[in-house]
Amino acid sequence: MAVVETLEVLSPGPLTTVQDRGRFGYGRYGVAPSGAVDFFSLRIGNLLVNNPEGEACLEITVLGLKVRALTDLVIAITGADLQPHLNEEPLKMWHSHFLRKADTLSFRGPRSGCRAYLALGGGISLSPIMESKSTNLFSRFGGLEGRALKGGDILSSDSPHLYLKARGRAVDQRWIPSYPKNWALRFAFGPQDDHFTEEGKRAFLHSSFEVTPQSDRTGVRLAGPVLQTKPGMEDSIISEGVISGTIQVPGDGQPIIILAETVTGGYRKIATVITADLPLLGQIKPGDTVHFQEVSVDEALQALREAEAIIERIRGGLRDESIDLDR
Repeated sequence: MAVVETLEVLSPGPLTTVQDRGRFGYGRYGVAPSGAVDFFSLRIGNLLVNNPEGEACLEITVLGLKVRALTDLVIAITGADLQPHLNEEPLKMWHSHFLRKADTLSFRGPRSGCRAYLALGGGISLSPIMESKSTNLFSRFGGLEGRALKGGDILSSDSPHLYLKARGRAVDQRWIPSYPKNWALRFAFGPQDDHFTEEGKRAFLHSSFEVTPQSDRTGVRLAGPVLQTKPGMEDSIISEGVISGTIQVPGDGQPIIILAETVTGGYRKIATVITADLPLLGQIKPGDTVHFQEVSVDEALQALREAEAIIERIRGGLRDESIDLDR
């Protein structure tokens, strides 16, 4: 395959990074998984351009990215509606599109959600580190020099001309998620829910929490009623491994939902967001409100099966188009 320059970054926006499914299995070395926070949108974007589902995409936060095509290529945009425009015309999301050399693609600001994903036919040509191309911003490795994109950066793809026939694909409207301002997140209690008073657990179950501006890729920080611990409890516990979706509660009693850039934590965990709802965490933004719904382990497993079934339906529908890439 030939590596071809595909995009020039004209304006990076506040935070645009290269992310794939993430790097797993390195937590024992203190390495966070990183990767797309909304991995559903990343997977579907890649399917639309006929990439492997875990290929690296651009994760675009809120607004501002502007790029110029350096060659003909096919792209898809999924996730948050950040008002993408091709040249000066609005561009449909959850579709694959043909970009001609010198076309410009820009994102003007959020209508809904927080993070959009830009998939390129042929992926993003970078050397994996620990089996992933994802950017780890805090350790400064992976992606493009371990940092967010900046003006003048050039991205390359593997043989983008082989993917041009994937243009015109679209996801059925019924499978496209909606991103409200008031979120319901399903969870299971634990592992340290027994450290909290009954009043504290009731507050967690029956209250709404506001997402604060301090939220980032490390975690969604919430403000609401104080979640009280039992008398005599210290503010922190011995640090231990955490996973995305862990809801930890520091000494101020305000919960934090852990995201992809955290691998250990020294605060007690009242609950864990179920796997099926993890992609939603990538679309929650400051000012939104969150409340929590308890489910059983069996219900959580069923929700995951249903989420994977949706992806299989999308995958099958795109396969039915029988796009031949002549490879």
